[in-house]
Amino acid sequence: MSYETVSVIGLGYIGLPTAAVLASRRKTVIGVDINVKAVETINRGEIHIVEPDLDMVVHAAVTQGLLRATTMPEPADAFLIAVPTPFVDGYQPDLRYIREASFAIAPVLKKGDLVILESTSPVGATEDMALWLQEKRPDLTFPQTHGEDSDIRVAHCPERVLPGHVLKELVANDRVIGGMTRRCADAATDLYKTFVEGECIITNARTAEMCKLTENSFRDVNIALANELSIICDKLGVDVWELIRLANHHPRVNILQPGPGVGGHCIAVDPWFIVAKTPNEARLIRAAREVNDSKPEWVVEKIRNAVSEFLLSNPDRTASSVTVAFFGLTFKPDIDDLRESPSIEIVKRICADFSGQVLIVEPHVDSLPSNLSPAQPSTLEEAVSGADIHVVLVGHKAFKTSRLLHGVSPLDFSGAISGI
Repeated sequence: MSYETVSVIGLGYIGLPTAAVLASRRKTVIGVDINVKAVETINRGEIHIVEPDLDMVVHAAVTQGLLRATTMPEPADAFLIAVPTPFVDGYQPDLRYIREASFAIAPVLKKGDLVILESTSPVGATEDMALWLQEKRPDLTFPQTHGEDSDIRVAHCPERVLPGHVLKELVANDRVIGGMTRRCADAATDLYKTFVEGECIITNARTAEMCKLTENSFRDVNIALANELSIICDKLGVDVWELIRLANHHPRVNILQPGPGVGGHCIAVDPWFIVAKTPNEARLIRAAREVNDSKPEWVVEKIRNAVSEFLLSNPDRTASSVTVAFFGLTFKPDIDDLRESPSIEIVKRICADFSGQVLIVEPHVDSLPSNLSPAQPSTLEEAVSGADIHVVLVGHKAFKTSRLLHGVSPLDFSGAISGI
């Protein structure tokens, strides 16, 4: 089955690269986003996010007339929904963006169209999406009522890419494609084979949804072990970085690297979707989330203790005269993504009850989030020379290679200075 016009709903870190890759395969792509500034930027052939080489692919696609962006959905042959799926109070999944996207595309659907949910979602969300589409288009038939004979094909295909390597992994990685029916899965597979060089593995929608949640929960549980070890080692006077390095010499052990917590739009969020659906059964997954969510508070206490120790060692100084410099804000090294970053929460907590000056060095963002006031942006050199306490939160390459930073013995929660 051929889908010559594809609409991508949501032009963020996943949607825009997907749209650009589809356009590079000579598909006509209509990108849709409610962010007017993002739409205008893309239509100039520019990008509003940071991702290596994406600017060139988008520029070429727009210049060739294969990609354009708009704020309102238009008719297409296939629709890929790549909108956020956050959670609300009590870690309950918030599907409002999927619902709004469904309502937005429903008026332009026609018989034979394919709708794919790419957003990482709790189990059952693809079926919910199909019901929302049916609610707005009772004149069309959908898989939940007409099975293989439905007018509209519906599938779930979760993304599984690494920020900083998205363009490569969109093409190279295997994809799990879950259709509400086999015919739906086959239709989605035909579309993905346009650009995916990895294997397209067919399953049902619920299994595809659970597969993505399982992948991220696997990472979260393993990171929780590393984070818990870092706390235990601190109490016992053991160098956690050396410990993990030695333990990983075992042929069947691969402990991950601890950090100040877990961030990002996937690992810090998705395991809660499993817990929300099966709260009594997901005991280990919940425990891992609690360990990782509590790590920032432990880091905050370590910083407070460092300030107290500094004042004890310098009785001529007051708290208001102390300067603390933080190195790194993003949720992982060498990207610009701040989503769910534990570093932001740590800096906020320090700013809230610290009377001294707070400096932030983050080479990958143009401006600091407004909620970090009164913290001030700083260069690496200024922060190293001007601060009394240095705190490394993210292991950016610029920090790992800095002789200046290595020379001040910082509190290193990322392993950039003393890590593996």
